[in-house]
Amino acid sequence: MSEKLRVGVIGATGMVGQRFVTLLENHPWFQVTAVAASKHSAGQKYGEAVEGRWKMGDTPVPAHVKDLTILDAEDVAAVAKEVDFVFSAVHMDKEAIKKLEDEYAKHETPVVSNNSAHRWTPDVPMVVPEINPDHTEVIKYQRERLGTTRGFVAVKPNCSIQSYTPALQAWKKFEPTQALACTYQAISGAGKTLEDAPEIQGNVIPYIEGEEKKSEDEPLKIWGHVDDEKKEIVPADSPVITSQCLRVPVLYGHTVAAFVNFKQNPTKEELIKALEDYSGVPQELGLPSAPKQFIQYLDDDFRPQVRFDVNYENGMGISIGRLRTDKIFDWKFVGLSHNTARGAAGGAIELAELLKAQGYIQAK
Repeated sequence: MSEKLRVGVIGATGMVGQRFVTLLENHPWFQVTAVAASKHSAGQKYGEAVEGRWKMGDTPVPAHVKDLTILDAEDVAAVAKEVDFVFSAVHMDKEAIKKLEDEYAKHETPVVSNNSAHRWTPDVPMVVPEINPDHTEVIKYQRERLGTTRGFVAVKPNCSIQSYTPALQAWKKFEPTQALACTYQAISGAGKTLEDAPEIQGNVIPYIEGEEKKSEDEPLKIWGHVDDEKKEIVPADSPVITSQCLRVPVLYGHTVAAFVNFKQNPTKEELIKALEDYSGVPQELGLPSAPKQFIQYLDDDFRPQVRFDVNYENGMGISIGRLRTDKIFDWKFVGLSHNTARGAAGGAIELAELLKAQGYIQAK
């Protein structure tokens, strides 16, 4: 315990907050020492507050968190003194989230956020650790702006882009120019279970507010670069991505039907080999949450499927299948990622591990 970094989860009673709490149980580097939520929940024991609204299925509330008293997430000083850094999964409007996360940073408490509020703040790194770990270099400029020595905000990107962006990254040497991504997104992405969402039963909802813009634009920031003159991340301008995002009656797992054009003319064998060979800094460093094999390719035409593949590498790996030529695009494929593991809490935890390994998060 004494060797582990002390972690707070703000927004701990919501679905993503609950996922953070469960994934952090027995983590080798981090220990949850504070849970925070709205004023409505503050003062209750965590186990009492989530009773009747626990969304993690058969996974019980971790014993070491169950008896923690919930703090008011907006009482930044009270939370900050209990922790070395925080994970943010609060449900507020975007401007309020920005203000709150900045306040934690100014209290010299690093924030690793699951929220979208700061994703387009130019000096806030938005990181998939296997793809753009170097973007954390922008933190020094963010600290200059905030006037902090250890505090900062880092974010993970949108959950649905994890199902196709890793494949496009593995194929960067073939110079992808255009991509189309139609995502079929699980109801847990809306913070609900199937029981909580009668509107999705036997149904497909063809619109998820804000999702298509995130799907099209966020990969370009991830593929951008840190500009030392501007002291910010400058997004890439290609490949151009267009998308459609649908909500489907699945609990966990975002599936994508994707299409891509390349400048080069890769073979199917070259594309599959690039997927299977792709590895990143988390694998080199052996980060605790990092999948050993980041991307798997499945030959079976009936895979990937949520039922069989969503928990690949504890939900932290990406599954790709049905790679084939197309009449309009060069190639098409199906991808699958776990939206609350790789796509939300798990991805944020892996990012925090990277930040610790790089020296950005340390004990106070």
